Amino acid sequence: MKFAIRLAHPDDYESVAQIVRDRSAWLEERGLPTWRESAEKVAALTHSGDGTTWVLEADGAPVGCTTVTDSTPPMAWSEQELAEPALYLYTTITDPRVRDAHPGALIALWAVDRAAREGKKWVRRGCRFEGLVAYYQRQGFSLVHTMQKTHGPMYLLERHAERIPDLEDRFTGVVPALS
Repeated sequence: MKFAIRLAHPDDYESVAQIVRDRSAWLEERGLPTWRESAEKVAALTHSGDGTTWVLEADGAPVGCTTVTDSTPPMAWSEQELAEPALYLYTTITDPRVRDAHPGALIALWAVDRAAREGKKWVRRGCRFEGLVAYYQRQGFSLVHTMQKTHGPMYLLERHAERIPDLEDRFTGVVPALS
């Protein structure tokens, strides 16, 4: 399977909505909270046109999405941390049918490499579930803050930006996405 990442465009709306619904079904089968109520909201990001929403493709078909911004949301980050140049990942959702290829790890590695190319110091992200924290830690992210939100804890993680020399090999499957 060959992966590629590109900017989202309005024609991706239905594909992204379906990815969210498929991931939600996978989560529901495991008794986990889902994105189902947000499928259209996430898909609507494909219409933003601001260059922040990206689509991951496998062999030319959409299998994931993410939103990348240049600003870290304040939440529990300190003023010093907020002043550091970083990319922030939101709404990273992948199709469970390709989960064995670790598409979420590919998106994260792409962001880490992109951040380094742009002169950023960090890639940051947040999540609400300990299982995702463990997965992100296997991707090289470190848990920096835990904060309490209305609907439970929010975990904030970061990873140093760095060039990923074998990124293309990971996207083509020569090297596993998550080693």
